[in-house]
Amino acid sequence: MGPAGFTLAHHLMNDGHAVSGIDGLKIEPLPAETGGVEPSGRRAPFRPVRDIEDLYESLDNRVMAGFGGVAEYGITVRWNKNFLKLIRLLLERRSEFNLFGGVRFGGGVTMESAFEMGFDHVALCMGAGKPTIVDMKNNLARGVRQASDFLMSLQLTGAAKHDSVANLQLRLPVVVIGGGLTAVDTATESMAYYVVQVEKFLDRFDTLAAERGEPAVWAMWSEEERGIANEFLSHARAIRAERAAAAGEGREPNLIDMLDSWGGVTIAYRRRLIDSPSYTLNHEEVFKALEEGVHFAEGLTPLEVTIDKYGHAAGLRVKNAAGEIAELPARAILVAAGTQPNTVLAREDGSVELDGKYFKAVDAEGETAKPERLSKPSEALMLMSVRPDGRGASFFGDLHPSFSGNVVKAMGSAKQGYPVVSSFLARRAPEGRTPVELTALLNRELRATVEDVIRLTPNIVEVVVKAPAAARAFQPGQFYRLQNYESLAPRAYGTTLAMEGLALTGASVDREKGLLSTIVLEMGGSSDLCRLLDKGEPVVLMGPTGTPTETPARETALLVGGGLGNAVLFSIGQALRAEGSRVIYFAGYKKLQDRYKVEEIEKAADVVVWCCDEAPGFQPARPQDRSTVCNIVEAMERYGRGDFGEAAIPLSDVDRVIAIGSDGMMHAVARARHERLKPYLKQVHIGIGSINSPMQCMMTEICAQCLQRHRDPETGKETVVFSCFNQDQNLDRVDFASLRERLTQNSVQEKLTKLWIARCMAGMEARV
Repeated sequence: MGPAGFTLAHHLMNDGHAVSGIDGLKIEPLPAETGGVEPSGRRAPFRPVRDIEDLYESLDNRVMAGFGGVAEYGITVRWNKNFLKLIRLLLERRSEFNLFGGVRFGGGVTMESAFEMGFDHVALCMGAGKPTIVDMKNNLARGVRQASDFLMSLQLTGAAKHDSVANLQLRLPVVVIGGGLTAVDTATESMAYYVVQVEKFLDRFDTLAAERGEPAVWAMWSEEERGIANEFLSHARAIRAERAAAAGEGREPNLIDMLDSWGGVTIAYRRRLIDSPSYTLNHEEVFKALEEGVHFAEGLTPLEVTIDKYGHAAGLRVKNAAGEIAELPARAILVAAGTQPNTVLAREDGSVELDGKYFKAVDAEGETAKPERLSKPSEALMLMSVRPDGRGASFFGDLHPSFSGNVVKAMGSAKQGYPVVSSFLARRAPEGRTPVELTALLNRELRATVEDVIRLTPNIVEVVVKAPAAARAFQPGQFYRLQNYESLAPRAYGTTLAMEGLALTGASVDREKGLLSTIVLEMGGSSDLCRLLDKGEPVVLMGPTGTPTETPARETALLVGGGLGNAVLFSIGQALRAEGSRVIYFAGYKKLQDRYKVEEIEKAADVVVWCCDEAPGFQPARPQDRSTVCNIVEAMERYGRGDFGEAAIPLSDVDRVIAIGSDGMMHAVARARHERLKPYLKQVHIGIGSINSPMQCMMTEICAQCLQRHRDPETGKETVVFSCFNQDQNLDRVDFASLRERLTQNSVQEKLTKLWIARCMAGMEARV
């Protein structure tokens, strides 16, 4: 429900249609007396508004509501985002409109299921998505992020708010690559965020050091992390001193010069400033950024990210217009090199066709049409499909060749395109469910609530969520994004315990009851917050997302699960066996107390080998199963060697290996297949790992936090893939060193936040 979506909804309702808007983002519920809708979707009386300023929130503290798409997470607060609430109320207070967040089109709802529910038309307003990846050496080093990743982390998870537990680690100097308005927004926001980040870091450090003792806090960080922490603390103390001095002298604190002395923020663009899209489209934004202390470096083409001894970004090597090579100091490199239309749906839904990088247009009769590449075409060609029953679909904004590029064009596409949709709908009499009946169905199907939270082990909980559409759509290997709502989250010590999005697989599904079970490992931080969820509490369960794991028939599969990874393999093993494949399952754990769902694992395998690092190990319940006290690679070697007796299914029969667990475990399995296990495995087999790269939006190729480097084992050629689109990756291509680096990109903050959340939860439990 971004600019194209909310504009189209407004015009279609004015034309007499009932509209339901779905969005993959978490959309925070408004108070019922404000929006007229309860979290359950039930309509409620709302109070009249005399003065719109009564609705306004401080831009520093307002709830990041999600509504508005890129207008919420992609632009600076210089545009008063309180306006988004006004737009939302103009829609949501009308009984003809329903809004559903945390629903990804292509996941919980598909084109086919939308029509089966009773919709007469589907309008796609999904905006731009896939960021352009700059081809330069070390482009995924720690400290390098896509601008979309940075802005979404900053302005949707609430990292910039003092009461948030979201982690977004940013160091100075900052270099932003690009010349568009997104680059300018990224530069100004990074400068503002750095101050908030280090001040919050210092406040929490001081409190924890006073309670636990400073040595105990410092002890949790590595040598590199201690250096970064000291950097943040020294900068925060300098800012604190400058604020105090300014207050005493009756002046504004001079933070710009201070930030500049630490390296500041620079936009590096390959052409001249006056040729940049930001200058030609909105020069006032550029002037404002320069006033705020942002530097603009012209004529620089990025070549390589230089790294320090720890593998963290240290600088950006560039070439100027004269061909000279130089290096810009940079501890953070934010890439704003443009995005592509979000057309991933065409790869998920065979009925959706592309015309180049946009969706394919058709006329009212379903014949292929060619839209003009003008924002004011002589004819607005908005339809993308016409079904035999007279229903159809349309597309707007960045998905459309006439209207891609910016917010104004997106809104223009809706204004010019809504008559096309109304005219098309008028050709067919409404049938099936009435708007009221459809609303009731959607509230049951799309709104997720907590069914139960079950303790499985001392550090693992099972969260059962009632989300019928999301549960029915699940296929083995797919996953979901679980979050609680900020507006409903508990609070302690001035902190809002709203979790960051957790990527969780569906361990089991009850399609009849609409229940989905997810398994959560409490690692400190957001994962610990799951145990605070209450039965009946509204939550976001966005998905399913990712590509289902391939489960072919009549093969022999070797499943290798480490710790929490075993939860992912339940459904995969059962699906393989249902297809007639044989399954050997090595289930690995560090401690005896870590094992859970034993019956589920047994159902997933013909043979289970239980592996534990802690003696005496597990006692198998079935005669064909085995147990050993060792790591999982050694267990497979022993099995292949015959140490457990004659194997019911020999490793030499294995056609595919599927490994799911920590990056270290999967890396060990990837190597062992060509070394220790080579004598026992079939010479030609498939090796797959479910890659647990960092993830944020999980809406498929949008924010780019999930980028993962691959390296061809034969040619050495490097490529980059989006793990949230396909988490199952060839073990021989995955760059595990790069994966480990990316998993630790926020480690300094995450370790402090882990202690802070533990403090908050202890305070809550003490009050109880």
